[in-house]
Order: sequence, then C-alpha cells, then structure tokens
Amino acid sequence: MIAQPLKPPSAGRMAAYLGLFVLGAVVGVAGALVQAAWLPGGLLLALAGAAGLFLGGARAARSRGGAVAGAAGWLIVVMLLTVSRLEGDFLFAAGGGSYVFLLGGMALAVICATLGRGR
Repeated sequence: MIAQPLKPPSAGRMAAYLGLFVLGAVVGVAGALVQAAWLPGGLLLALAGAAGLFLGGARAARSRGGAVAGAAGWLIVVMLLTVSRLEGDFLFAAGGGSYVFLLGGMALAVICATLGRGR
C-alpha cells in the first residue's frame, strides 16, 4: 500500500475541506471574541470549540486532512486578528488568556492532526 501513487482528492472531498476551512475561520473569530469575555469559562469554551472542530474534521473526513483544513482556517484568521490596526485598535490583549488561546489552539491543532486517522 505504501508504494501506490497518490491520487488527487475527489471534488466532494475538496468541498468538504473547503467547508472545514471556512468553519475553522468562523470558530477562530468566535473563539477570539469569547475567550476574553468570561475569562476562565470563555477561554475553555473557545479551546473546546477549536478542539471539537479539529478532531471532528479529522473524524468526518476520515483523514488528517480534515483536521489540517480546519486548523488552517483557524490559524489564518487568528493570526490576522492579532495584528493591531492603524488606529491602535486590537482584538487580543497582552494578557495570559490571549496567549493561552493562541498557543493552546496551535497545540490542539497539532495534537488533533496527529491523532486523526491516517491513510
């Protein structure tokens, strides 16, 4: 099985990956807004939502690509939200909760992509 050539994914699988990417972006925005609202509970809720997306995407797609697609959307949106604007506004404060959300979400993405089913 290892020596078989790789095939491009089907159109349905590509649509699923695109949907997981968009869902990752939505979860990233929601988590960025919730994590600072109720400090211990909001942070745990945001990280649980991200973990659910990553692991659920891997299980739904039956491959690690599902976790990677959701994690890519989450990571791109969260990194874009960390940049301060010209007016001086920013979404993430320089507190411990923001760093736990950023680094914890990245760690969860790696863990869920590793635990996801391989080929």
